[in-house]
Amino acid sequence: MSPTSSEAASRLASARGLPATALGLGLRLPHYDSILTADPLVGYVEVISENFLGDAPTPRQRLARIRARLPVVLHGVSLNLLGHAPLDERYLDALARLADSVDAPFVTDHLCWTGAHGVSHHDLLPLPYTEDLVGFAAERAAHVQRRLDRPFGLENLSSYVAFPRSTLTEHDFYAAVVRSADCWSMLDVNNVYVSSQNHRFDPDAYLAGIDFSRVLQVHIAGHTREPSGTLVDTHDQTVDDAVWALYRRAWEIGGPFPTLLERDANVPSLPELTRELARAAAVRA
Repeated sequence: MSPTSSEAASRLASARGLPATALGLGLRLPHYDSILTADPLVGYVEVISENFLGDAPTPRQRLARIRARLPVVLHGVSLNLLGHAPLDERYLDALARLADSVDAPFVTDHLCWTGAHGVSHHDLLPLPYTEDLVGFAAERAAHVQRRLDRPFGLENLSSYVAFPRSTLTEHDFYAAVVRSADCWSMLDVNNVYVSSQNHRFDPDAYLAGIDFSRVLQVHIAGHTREPSGTLVDTHDQTVDDAVWALYRRAWEIGGPFPTLLERDANVPSLPELTRELARAAAVRA
């Protein structure tokens, strides 16, 4: 029996562990101290998991101070979910301990591969979107969620290559993996826009294919246009107007959902970032 809409909404609210309209920031080194006195608009922060998995005490101590004030969600970049090698159980052990230490409402990573044959490429790489890969990805995502013992969300990629072998659209593949794994989505609207422009598909059709009853949060970020016309997900610019427009459509289709602003380079002051984050509230109003 399929869950009712009220049951699905209750399950989603429990998985998020955050207010549905919460606004958050990706926490970066320049703001570790100032976030402690940030504008009340900032309702939570997201940290890169790998930055806190080591034994050095200082990063953990800083994170504990921040967690005493704000909820912390974890976002990973090296799970290698679509890699051919077995998942790294030592990595999952460390990630689970970190999630427990900050009582993370949920943990996310990317629907991609990041390395092979013992070599990490330090990038988020796609594969062909095929039916047989759905089962492989879903089995591994379900395992991660069980190991972490908390909601686990998959982020869609920004991509720059397409494969003739693909038999599914990206959004159909993405939705199928999440549904088959009974895990969650972490929808990046900027990535949808970047990929739609690079591969010439309709971003509205992508949003229409997303099951928003499984979306833990939405990311917004900036991108760069190369001289060739290719868009690159650089996270070093303000959010583009076209991305804000797509964000508003996502809100109309599937809102409310927690929203997080990412900035990884050319990082401005915290007040400047907070002003940009406030635009999310204005856009969705």
